[in-house]
Amino acid sequence: MDAREQRGIQLASTAKLTQKGNLWIVPSQSGEDPYRVELAKDTPSCTCPDHSVRAVKCKHIWAAEYTIRRETAPDGTTTVVTTARVTKEKRMTYRQDWPAYNLAQTHEKEHVVELLHGLCEGIVQPKQLKGRPRLPLAELVFAAALKVYGTLSARRTMCDLRDCQAKGWLTRLPCYNSIFNVFEDEALTPLLKTLIEESAAPLKAIEANFTVDSSGFSSSRFDRWFDEKYGKLRSEHQWIKAHLMSGVKTNIVTSAEVTGPDSNDSPHLPPLLAATTNRFTVEELSGDKGYISAKNLEAVVNAGGIPYIPFKINTTGEGPELWRKLYHYFLYRREEFLQHYHQRSNAETVFSMIKAKFGDSLRSRMRTAQINEALCKVLCHNLCCLVSAIYELGIEPTFWAEAAVAQEVAG
Repeated sequence: MDAREQRGIQLASTAKLTQKGNLWIVPSQSGEDPYRVELAKDTPSCTCPDHSVRAVKCKHIWAAEYTIRRETAPDGTTTVVTTARVTKEKRMTYRQDWPAYNLAQTHEKEHVVELLHGLCEGIVQPKQLKGRPRLPLAELVFAAALKVYGTLSARRTMCDLRDCQAKGWLTRLPCYNSIFNVFEDEALTPLLKTLIEESAAPLKAIEANFTVDSSGFSSSRFDRWFDEKYGKLRSEHQWIKAHLMSGVKTNIVTSAEVTGPDSNDSPHLPPLLAATTNRFTVEELSGDKGYISAKNLEAVVNAGGIPYIPFKINTTGEGPELWRKLYHYFLYRREEFLQHYHQRSNAETVFSMIKAKFGDSLRSRMRTAQINEALCKVLCHNLCCLVSAIYELGIEPTFWAEAAVAQEVAG
């Protein structure tokens, strides 16, 4: 690779090239007017002095060719553009095991109840020193998660809870107000995170590549303000943000964090990764540009994985040795990088699955209850993924194999 090609690849990665018919408008790095590159001819041409005087393949031609050499759409379709024609490769598809899928869907609820009960058996009942005897915490969490799974109100969920009591899953039938109270308990949040992580543990032999992303869940409450510029009252739904790390094969969520809407994505990668490595071996981790930082790259490498996080357009490649190595890998082996990075789209699939089945809005009004409700959605999603794995992969989920019980919630 000569110097012009190297500079052309760097130019394509750091500048925005515009196509107008058969011409490509390539910005000048010296601040002059942009150059025009024509690739439709047998011999590419450019209006820059380097090509006009020396009649060589300048960096602007290299930049244009590299930009159109391969473009991958979000749906996985790859478009290959050459000077002679535009060809479209066949989209990669995956065969669905329909018999297994149908069995999983038609028996999902009975398996979810069984798995949820087994998961809640690891919850330690907090000590009670005074007052009337409380309902078992494990059964309250069971009832709260079952409410979210059924997407019904707490009052209408009582029918399902009575069925569970008749089948022996509950020793006492909780009141619907008890379900409201457990959602508003701040001590429940770390417990739900632990349950999410443990619910993913049965797939630790299957998942090695992971992806990280965030998405919002709206609430029924509104923020209102007066817009001074337009002289009118405006409003928007309050919402919270869920940060998830998930496996790319089964879409199981391995760790979760729920924050306010203004929380940045990047700082949450190290704790999510640390929680994942407690149960999984991480070989690859992909995320969008919002997660690029020297600290995050170092965290992934220290965990034994390879980060596939694209660099931003204004990145120069200057920094620590790890930063420089990964930047040059991203710059000069772009096609190989994108093949791994494309797994990041599975993160969007995870959020799509959660919102399609359990809704993209929250019933709860208090912030703590909203956080716990969002975590329950993630927990129910994991249980559904396990049901699919039972029929498609033949696994037999067991919980708390390495830890006797879940963490204890203070009474």
